[in-house]
Amino acid sequence: MGSEHSVITDRVSNLSYRLMTLTFKIIDFFFPPEKPLEEFGLKPGLTVMDYGCGPGRHLKAASQLVGPTGKVYAVDIHDLAIQAVTELIEKEQLNNVEPVLVHGYTTPLPAASIDLLYALDMFHGVHDPDRLQQEWHRLVKPGGTLILEDGHQSRAKTRESLRRAGVFEIQDEQKQYVRCRPVKSTNN
Repeated sequence: MGSEHSVITDRVSNLSYRLMTLTFKIIDFFFPPEKPLEEFGLKPGLTVMDYGCGPGRHLKAASQLVGPTGKVYAVDIHDLAIQAVTELIEKEQLNNVEPVLVHGYTTPLPAASIDLLYALDMFHGVHDPDRLQQEWHRLVKPGGTLILEDGHQSRAKTRESLRRAGVFEIQDEQKQYVRCRPVKSTNN
């Protein structure tokens, strides 16, 4: 029952999701969503994960940046997000983008399959950040990158969460996000 509780508290209501989507449309009108992705280091051929992708506001830019030899996984816990992403993929013909609906903290992808995982404006709402970071660590290749935006929490809280989980180390700090590398697993 404990894991079921975690799943339920991480997912926002349909109304909240729709309001969030409207807010993003307004923000994106003034601040183009592709700009931060260029800073993250997306380049042709990379396998990238947009974790907590929501309505897919960064997917078109990510798709273009990784090109036809790259892959973008659009991951979210909300079925409305995956529905919106699926429609976006069809409308924009984003052939290198694959939507992935997750349940809880398990992502149905192989270990060490992601070059760069970015999680924007979502980490503050995660009920069990240690567990989520362990899953991210499983997904990100050794030497890969995690870009973690603080969202609606302080940088100190983001740093403390990363320190506590112990699976990523901060390599660089920018105003809105931290760039992290996976810590080598002692289980290998």
